[in-house]
Amino acid sequence: MRSASTKLMGAMSRGMATHAGRAGESVIAVDAKHTISGVIDVPQRLLMGPGPANAHPRILAAQSLPLLGHMHPPFLHIMDEIQEGLRYTMQTDQKHCLLISGTGHAGMEAAIANLVEPGDKVLVGNSGIWGERVADMSRRFRGDVVEVKAPLGSTIAYEDLKKALEEHKPALLFLCQGESSTGTHQSLAGLGELCKKTGTLLLVDAVCSLGGVPLFADQWGIDAIYSGSQKCLSAPPGASPFFLSDRAMEKVLKRKTKPATYNLDINLIGDYWGWREVEGVSGPVSTFYAMREALAIVTEEGLEPMWKRHLDCHNLLWDGLHSLGLKPFVEKAEDRLITVNTIKVPEGVDFAALIKNAMDKYNVEIAGGFGPSAGKVWRVGIMGNNAKPANIISVAWDPLLARCGVWESWATMPSLPTWRW
Repeated sequence: MRSASTKLMGAMSRGMATHAGRAGESVIAVDAKHTISGVIDVPQRLLMGPGPANAHPRILAAQSLPLLGHMHPPFLHIMDEIQEGLRYTMQTDQKHCLLISGTGHAGMEAAIANLVEPGDKVLVGNSGIWGERVADMSRRFRGDVVEVKAPLGSTIAYEDLKKALEEHKPALLFLCQGESSTGTHQSLAGLGELCKKTGTLLLVDAVCSLGGVPLFADQWGIDAIYSGSQKCLSAPPGASPFFLSDRAMEKVLKRKTKPATYNLDINLIGDYWGWREVEGVSGPVSTFYAMREALAIVTEEGLEPMWKRHLDCHNLLWDGLHSLGLKPFVEKAEDRLITVNTIKVPEGVDFAALIKNAMDKYNVEIAGGFGPSAGKVWRVGIMGNNAKPANIISVAWDPLLARCGVWESWATMPSLPTWRW
């Protein structure tokens, strides 16, 4: 038996080693030409584009809380709270609510990967970039895609969807409630009932609409929803609120083949969220802290006041924009999305110059078009913590727009509008 001093000498000799490389490995001098150092420097900006929106300070503070293990009981309690917050925000009593680790694209892919089997007919309502991407993604998962398209800046008529559903009887119908590339708000009225008649699951993209406009998962007969954390919920990017109805979950459980994804397999993710009593994947702890706070803030404000706040700010924005002679890209008022507003770029105006000057001179983000609307519109987001009168005035305020290049001189500007609030 070795003495304590012998053990200590052995430990000290091992401490003289400089690394724990294995025998035969070539351990050379470290190449230090690719390095970073110093404290991160992030500018303060008002993010009035299509997202992310500025995060609520309380949500940012939550991310700095001490880490817990992803299976620690206090953290599992936080996950239970998140599920309750999701049920409130999506207005459902269903069990199958959780967060997908990733942005809205991860939620989109999780929905398609789990609900589409090879050969399934997928009816895609295509009114902008997100319909295009779901169609592309569905084909990658070997779905048989049929598209129903709307003219740019319009939504898809109920009768067109009814005709396509009855003709094709698809396994899945996709619709984007808030199409942020064109600024349209798709009505979901009557579609849940219609989908049940044709044996179709109804999948809704609510990335930029959840929390900003009404959405009732159970009442409207929606089978699957995915959303984003960084829009109306005012959290940082990185978590996608996700919902499946019992009908949708039945489809998942009766698949003939495993989903062609591991990281987004809803069976494994659901296990972690307590859908079954087994351990599944691990979660991004600090991101879930942020989402717990975001959903608590939604609950504390209440959905009805939150919807009204977004609508009031939308009206305030357009009071100012109309007084400046600017026009909406979406012609029909009933088709306009209030959370991402699209403004028609006047003829002869350099749309990119306004965006650049707003950012360079005022640290305000105003976005250009995206996908089919590129070069045609400016996009102004009114989402979450940013849906406040002061922020709206900073965008639709004459001097800002004038100095950013909409008008060549002050003399040609309309008078300051009388704000309605």
